[in-house]
Amino acid sequence: MKILKNSLLMFLSVFAISFANAQDKPKSPPEKATGTINGATIQINYGSPSVRGRKIWGELVPFDKVWRAGANEATTFETDKDLTIEGSKLPAGKYSFFVIPNEKQCVIVFNKEAKQWGAYKYNDKEDQLRVTVKPKMAKTSTEKLVYTINAKDVVLSWDNWDIGFSVK
Repeated sequence: MKILKNSLLMFLSVFAISFANAQDKPKSPPEKATGTINGATIQINYGSPSVRGRKIWGELVPFDKVWRAGANEATTFETDKDLTIEGSKLPAGKYSFFVIPNEKQCVIVFNKEAKQWGAYKYNDKEDQLRVTVKPKMAKTSTEKLVYTINAKDVVLSWDNWDIGFSVK
């Protein structure tokens, strides 16, 4: 009986520790992408959600609505030098970064209110810059949302889409 009782206590302890550890791991952990384009240092801070079998574009992320371009707090985009995004000037600074997705095009938004929770209090009067790009079907599916800063562009990849914009 004592062996059974000790075994049960050990099982419950292992279960409790495993459960507690699982609760500590966020489903959309904070991530950071950093890189340099034309001498400007760019840093993107975002929550990285996973697809987890869900339909992303047009459902989890509705079409034609402002999306925080990640999870949790609004994604932030910071540059230490002025940039040209899709042919338009973006002054050096820190911005909240939003996307308004659509089946045919995505509006990329750099908003002057850098500290926001999600897109709940998004105010388009604070937009510094908006540009329109076309999403591309990805060659492979990306489970966890990721930003990539390349030599001439920035790309948001998630599920079966790549949403990129040129940067000079």
